[in-house]
Amino acid sequence: MRFLLPHTIDDSAHRFPEQEAVRCNGQSLSYAELVERANRLANHLAEAGVRRGDRVGVYLHKSIESAVAIWGIMKAGAAYVPLDPASPIARLQYIVQHCAIQHLITSREMRRNLRQLSDLRGKLHSLLGLADEADLPAPAVSWDEVNQSPNRSVPNLHTIEQDLAYIMYTSGSTGEPKGIMHTHHSGLRYAEWGVHEYQLTRADRIANHAPLHFDISTYDWFGGAIAGSSVVVIPEEVTKLPVSYAQLLADEKISVVFTVPFALVQLVLRGALERHDLSSLRWVIFGGEPFPSKHLRTLMQQIPCARFSNIYGPAEVNGVTFYHVPAPPAEEDEPVSIGDLCPFAQGLIVDDDDAPVVEGESGEFLIRSPSMMQGYWARPDLNQRAFYLRPTFPDYNERYYRTGDLVRRLPDGNLQFLGRKDRQIKTRGFRVELDEVESVLMAHEEVEVAAVFPLPDGDGSSTIQAAIIAKAGSNLDATLLTRHAASRLPPYAVPVKFMFLSEFPRTGSDKINRRALQAIARGE
Repeated sequence: MRFLLPHTIDDSAHRFPEQEAVRCNGQSLSYAELVERANRLANHLAEAGVRRGDRVGVYLHKSIESAVAIWGIMKAGAAYVPLDPASPIARLQYIVQHCAIQHLITSREMRRNLRQLSDLRGKLHSLLGLADEADLPAPAVSWDEVNQSPNRSVPNLHTIEQDLAYIMYTSGSTGEPKGIMHTHHSGLRYAEWGVHEYQLTRADRIANHAPLHFDISTYDWFGGAIAGSSVVVIPEEVTKLPVSYAQLLADEKISVVFTVPFALVQLVLRGALERHDLSSLRWVIFGGEPFPSKHLRTLMQQIPCARFSNIYGPAEVNGVTFYHVPAPPAEEDEPVSIGDLCPFAQGLIVDDDDAPVVEGESGEFLIRSPSMMQGYWARPDLNQRAFYLRPTFPDYNERYYRTGDLVRRLPDGNLQFLGRKDRQIKTRGFRVELDEVESVLMAHEEVEVAAVFPLPDGDGSSTIQAAIIAKAGSNLDATLLTRHAASRLPPYAVPVKFMFLSEFPRTGSDKINRRALQAIARGE
């Protein structure tokens, strides 16, 4: 009976022990090898004091060890917490402390950053993945030591499907990241649907483009394990070079890709797709932000062997709607539909008073789904605002997640995404709360007022820009502000351009007119 996520790799190892489970930079592990290494890691963590419900950090660049880490942590009954290797040290420290992480799986490539975590000395109990050194914030154990452990059996735990499996931190409007809690149940329900809908089999080779701290990655790892597919990890340096990415897709005979539109747009514009044999591709799945129709049309024409599908769903609920694009979009730049609800999900479209809107009218999208998160880690304030309780039977409420997204139902029954209700945007597939960026800029002692706004980048995503009023006599410039923001925000959330003004345009109610600032930034 499969009710925990690690049951998926155990099952595939039993059915296809020699099948390649994961591949990265020329290295690979079969399902039997992956299970053995994950079991050794799980037993090591248990011996180090990790218990059911604990949180274990994963601070790694994309690698074979990434797979061993997530499966080993879950086999130990703990939840894995992926940490972005590119995040500033201050953000990393906040997540480790906020989530009460005591054990961190890492590598020797991260030593320089780890040495800057002196504030965590005594709070971190162990580091796994590098040799022990005096200036590290906790005792360290190498991968070699873990891999030589004699205990290869599955840890004897009483973990249930409602226990936490992973926590993903994303941008928060208060200036602090928030942790999205998912259980084995929510992760499995989403993955099982994905395997069925896209007919994954052991013959598939799935491209893992998204990093661990990005929710799209769970489809690759969990869905691939259910089907017994091979997951090919796209190295970080390759994800930044469209031609190299296209070459890897061809060389590895990738059959399924799930990534953000930005990455696919880069393939269209700079990947020289006509020079590569992509005939193995059968599904190109995208999500996370709207895909410009003109680029999608070109991509579909350049890869005619593949089918294309749009999956919608915030990280809090995983994917909950889907739309198989029937043909290249028409010449006019109409938005691609997000389709209809997955069979396991329910949705409401409501107005500002939480009343259902008239059919065809726009409103906020509320989701009820077994793939939904438990809530935000240690944030009761956010949890109170995030959910809508709909009375159904006496003393019973249905629990819906408020996506903050505006949608409307089209005459054909599909849904159209209309944008955000709040100040959250997607930039290159990553979710950013603009209020968090403003909060960071306002923290600079020479900033009097800051206003942050998005502008389209022409490639189907948005750039983040900022307008600044500096304090009188200040020597503040864009370089100093970029350095300040980069020390507190992940790279994708740092504004790409700063405007310095003496005053801001205002609305009739004296609020900052961000639309006017956008017009100024566009040179209008």
